Amino acid sequence: MKADINLKLIAGNANMDLAQAIARRMSVYRGMPVELANARVERFNDKEIFVEIFDNVRGEDVFILQSTCNPANDNLMELLIIADALKRSSASRITAVVPYFGYARQDRRTAARTPISAKLVANLMTEAGIDRVLTLDLHAGQIQGFFDIPVDNLYASPVFAMDIRHHFEDLSKVTIISPDVGGVARARELAKRLNLGLAIVDKRRSRPGEVDEMTIIGEVEGRTCIIVDDICDTAGTLCKAAQLLKDEGAEAVHAYITHGVLSGPAVERVKNSVMESLVITDSIPLSDEAKVAHNIRTVSVAPMLAQAILNVANDTSVSSLFSEQTLRPIYEAFYRFD
Repeated sequence: MKADINLKLIAGNANMDLAQAIARRMSVYRGMPVELANARVERFNDKEIFVEIFDNVRGEDVFILQSTCNPANDNLMELLIIADALKRSSASRITAVVPYFGYARQDRRTAARTPISAKLVANLMTEAGIDRVLTLDLHAGQIQGFFDIPVDNLYASPVFAMDIRHHFEDLSKVTIISPDVGGVARARELAKRLNLGLAIVDKRRSRPGEVDEMTIIGEVEGRTCIIVDDICDTAGTLCKAAQLLKDEGAEAVHAYITHGVLSGPAVERVKNSVMESLVITDSIPLSDEAKVAHNIRTVSVAPMLAQAILNVANDTSVSSLFSEQTLRPIYEAFYRFD
């Protein structure tokens, strides 16, 4: 690995804890301090966003660390304005590291006269001067095709697989659950990693956000069920699925969700649900309420993102991080591997 690569990290305000964790991990990997660039990202009285970068970035390979989570519009504009400032300051390459890609659920037209907002966001990011995107568990993989620049989509499943092996002693009693038909591929991929069975919760909706009927396809009686999905927003469907699994004889229900949006009543619903644990990544910062919830915990994707940034900077493989075997040395400080 080239220790003298011209690499700089700059963070927006969306998830400063994750940005600092990434910088710390990169310092460990490189054997030299890696600091966030000296910059200010602030708002005028009318909420206009202003960016000033104090470090010299001319000729540098710059990585912007910014999830476009709540408030999605503010965080997206921060990302675009930071990119514009870097472009006008002659950065050689600008990579947007967007652990949670907002607007990803608007990836197609669901009715007449509706937008494809994910495509619009892709256009905005490209026009702002971003040369490459590094993200995590896109809601729809085809969003990569909305960009005319390289997009690396990392997966939380290998990290989840390591965490499940660490926390569940007898995997022979575990079944992976897809909370809907659309998420079967994601759940199947994790089940395959762990050599576990798969069941599906089939939902029928009369309108968006409202579930009329839920049925289970597969055997869950006497099993420890792990629900796997990419986004938990209001947690209504997740908690209903957990209750249905318990009603059908599941011994215990857990959930592994990549992006914990947890808006509105979500945290209270999870706390009062039958789920013994909801495990989410730190792609989105947790609210104070979620931090103290007895059955919500996080696993960090900072080690994986830090390594991915170094791989991009060194022009080496990012897809190697899809492998548990590759990630194990990176996560040895988190888990004990026998």
